[in-house]
This record gives sequence, C-alpha cells and structure tokens, in this order.
Amino acid sequence: MNLSLACIILVLYSTIPVADSAIGINWGRESAQKLVPSMVVDLILQNGLKHARVYSTQKDILGAFLGSGIDLSITIFDFPRVRTPDTAKKWVQSRTEFFDSCNISRVYLGSHVFKDGITNKTILNMSLMALESVQNALNEAGYGRIKVTLPCPEGVLINITRPSEAEFRPEIKAEMVSTLRFFQANNAPFVVELFPISHVVDNGWDVSFAFPDNKSRHVVTDVKGAVYTNVFEFMHDAFVWALRKAGAPDIKIVIGQVGWPTDGYPGANVSTAERFYKDLLPYVVSNRGTPMRPGAPIDTYVHALTDENQMPFVHPFARHWGIYASNGEPKYKVDLTGQGRDIFPPKMKGIMRMPERWCVFNGNLTDINISFAFNMYFQSQFQSDQACEFDDLGVVVTENPSTGTCIFPVEVVKGEKYESADGSRLADETPIPTIFLFFITVLWTLFWD
Repeated sequence: MNLSLACIILVLYSTIPVADSAIGINWGRESAQKLVPSMVVDLILQNGLKHARVYSTQKDILGAFLGSGIDLSITIFDFPRVRTPDTAKKWVQSRTEFFDSCNISRVYLGSHVFKDGITNKTILNMSLMALESVQNALNEAGYGRIKVTLPCPEGVLINITRPSEAEFRPEIKAEMVSTLRFFQANNAPFVVELFPISHVVDNGWDVSFAFPDNKSRHVVTDVKGAVYTNVFEFMHDAFVWALRKAGAPDIKIVIGQVGWPTDGYPGANVSTAERFYKDLLPYVVSNRGTPMRPGAPIDTYVHALTDENQMPFVHPFARHWGIYASNGEPKYKVDLTGQGRDIFPPKMKGIMRMPERWCVFNGNLTDINISFAFNMYFQSQFQSDQACEFDDLGVVVTENPSTGTCIFPVEVVKGEKYESADGSRLADETPIPTIFLFFITVLWTLFWD
C-alpha cells in the first residue's frame, strides 16, 4: 500500500462518526397523584434529555411523547398475556399508532425475570416465550427497529470480588445463553440495572467505592492490568466478563437503571445523591469507557425522574429515587446533560398544589407512622373529607405534621388516577383502599397494642 492511499484510508477512518453515550431518565408513576404526562415530557426536554423509559404502555402516556423527539423505551409487566404469537401480534396491532408516530426504540419485559427465574422457572420460561413472540411480531409488522429486552440486576451474577470472576448463576445460565443468542440475532442490547450503594454495602467495601470520582479508598486490580476505583465500572465489566463466558462478547450493554436514593437506606441522602451524579454523568458523556471496553459509549438511564410515594414499604428507599419530589419540585443540584454544571434542574411548569391540609391520627399525635398512612390515603383521594374519617380516628389539620426527614406530602391538583396498562411494577395490583386498610391493621398491631 502506497503512502497516499494509506493517508486517504486514515482520513476516512477518522471521519467515521462514533456514537456518543446517551443519558436517559426513567419515569415511574407509583405516586398518590400522577403528574400529567405532557408536563412530564416538557420537564424531560427542559433538562436537555432525549432518552426516556416509562414503566407502562398506557396510551395517554405514549401519546404525550408524540412529536417530542424523545427516544422512548416502554415496559410490559403483564408479559404472560403476550407470550403466544397470536396475543403478541394483537398487542402490536393495538399500539401501531404509537409505533408509527413515537420514537419507540425498546420494549422491556417484566422487571427482573432472570433473577426471579433462579427460583421460579415458570415465570422465566413465560417471559422468554413473550420475548420471542413480541420481537417476532414487531419484526413481521415492519417495526424491527424496536428491540425487545429483559433488564437484569446484579443478582444474576455469582458473588464476585473481581470483574474477571463474574459469570451468570448456574441456575439460569442455560436460559441466559439461549436468550443472548436471540438478542444477537435481533441486534438487541443487554440491559443492566445497578444499585451502587447497595452493592458496596452488601460487600462490606468502603462507601467511597460507590462514587465515580476516583477518590475511593477501595481499589480493585484485575487481569490485564485493569484497575477499578468505582462500582459503576466494576459492575459494567463484571457483566462484560459474564457475557464473554456466555458466548456474547460483543453485545451492547445498556445501563437501564442506575440511581441513588435520598432516604430509606444507609448513606442515602440529598448530599450523597448530588455527589454521585456530579461525577457519574460527565463520565458517561465522556465516552471514556471501561478497562474492558475502553472508548465504548455506555448509554445510561438515571433512576428516576420523580419520587414514588406509593412504592412498597418493604423497600423504603424505592420511594426516594427521584431527582424530583413526587410533586415536581427538584431535590438537589444535578446537570442531567452531563456537562457538570452546578445547577438545580428546572422546576416543572404548570404545577398546582392542593390546599395545605393533612389527615392525621387523632389519638397519639406523636405516632408518625399511622398519621403518615392516613395522610397518604387522604391525598390519594384528592383531600376528600370522607377520606379522613376512619371511624372517627382521623382528623384534618392545617398545621404541617412533617418532622425531620418524615415529610407529609401535599399532592398536586392536576394529577391523574392510575389506569394500569400491560401490568404494574408492583407485585400485586391490590386497590389502594385494600392496601391501605391492610397497612393500617399491621401498624395498629405493632404500635397500638
């Protein structure tokens, strides 16, 4: 090859566009009142974001994204009902208007079906049937650009101390290998969900390892000279190694969920959440990559846009993932574009709060637990006086009963009642009053007797 030709090839190669890492946002709606979808889409755009995931396929939610230009991922939780080719085709037909008009790029099935499959093969097998049926239905309908995938948490890997040790758990490895082949055949990504603070705490590592600021007192060295100073890169490359061992060394990895709660977990507060994102997001957009995939973009979805105050109490931190409170107020400084600016995110436009009224237990007013539950139901019913009766155990007050970090919310006026579409993130879709009465019964037993 002569010098001139080599130079031409070098110039052409250098002008080939390299995909940049995308920052996305996850939006869930497990709140007493639901923010209006069009307002949420506007808020996402105000933050300079072009990628989002919603935990629904509800038509009014999808409709709000029409014309927004946002690359959208949607979620089917009730995957058993789309597991056959016929039911999958009917589902695709029912959403055709949005596949034609919205920029939908991915369909997520379930929550953590591979983790559930460690002990429940029935659930796992149904999800894998749905995966093939929905993807094939999309392909046949001319929507092959839309990829169906299954998000996986850290729990699908065996316990590891170095990324190179990682592999998928033996209980699910056969199903994982066949699924990866299907992903590869359809050019679908492998989606990972991370909870950095939990991984550090569970392993007994220094908490500084949870932050991607290169100030960690815990450092992990691995093969090929790899050095890890934060759990984000550590877990990303753990999955790279597991995928390599499962026969999918080059499959694209998307971080479909990563976040830092502001309450409900050791070390979870506003200041640590702010610190976490301050370094993570600029790292993502830098396209620096990881030791195992240097220079490779890592599409990363922040979890989550807003708090969800009706997530189950069994995981209290799950109510506090939001960059924003459930009423649309920003909680701390974060630049979601990844530029690292020291700014608060913009406030949601058009929000109207209900009157400053709360429902509390009229007995021992220091019993915050019962009062909090009373108020959550009261707010969910748009502050109806009848919703604070509870056989004369509740009373409406105008003095804010919040104390310390226990904040009693006043919800928004322009909210919506929940209408389930294709299932719910919650394990049981028990109506709110039933959940509430059960919860009150438990609290009464624990705190009154």
